[in-house]
Amino acid sequence: MVHIYGIQIKTFSNKKLLYSLMKLVSKNKRERIKKFMFQQDSLRCLFGALLSRYAICKISNYKNDELKFNVNSYNKPFLIKPNSLYFNTSHSGRWVVCAVANNPVGIDVEYIKSIDFDIAKTFFTKEEYINLMNQDIKNQKRYFYLMWTLKESYVKADGRGLSLPLNSFSIDIKNDEISIITNNKLNLCYFKKYYIDNLHISSVCSLSNNFCSEINEVTVYDLLETLS
Repeated sequence: MVHIYGIQIKTFSNKKLLYSLMKLVSKNKRERIKKFMFQQDSLRCLFGALLSRYAICKISNYKNDELKFNVNSYNKPFLIKPNSLYFNTSHSGRWVVCAVANNPVGIDVEYIKSIDFDIAKTFFTKEEYINLMNQDIKNQKRYFYLMWTLKESYVKADGRGLSLPLNSFSIDIKNDEISIITNNKLNLCYFKKYYIDNLHISSVCSLSNNFCSEINEVTVYDLLETLS
């Protein structure tokens, strides 16, 4: 099963609560969080770390202080303990999301805003760009972000992130079925899309096609209860 969790980021005026949350992540993570210039960026980083820890603890029955992490050569975090799980996080707009599975997994979320579709000429394949341009005008923006999150989720599941060019593979959507055309090693994978709300879309890529039906939304107090 691919488990997916999400949390909405809110502005914090309660410094005591924020301090309690900061204590639940590693010292290195706290130092990184403090380097951000804007509070919203700090909160995204903090809640990305908290949500991943929450999801892993929920699924593995490990305690927060038992979790151990490292990063691969592409700077993608992975679990050392427990070593039987894979996870990935993403944040955009007011949402942070996390996917956890027993095999490599990637997730992306995007805030749907105005976009210059010329960017697709650089990052999409020719076929993907044609499909985008053939969309109804009212649906074009949403379709762009669907494609973008699908492609991002794939490179994150692959483990190389944006070191793997987004135009090196093609995503095909037919009758709501999503498939990939690629010569990359990761060629047998599955996708699932989630429309979180009117302004946010998320996609997940995994070696398993057993996805949860919806994103499990958690609260700050869920994080505190599980991770403290």
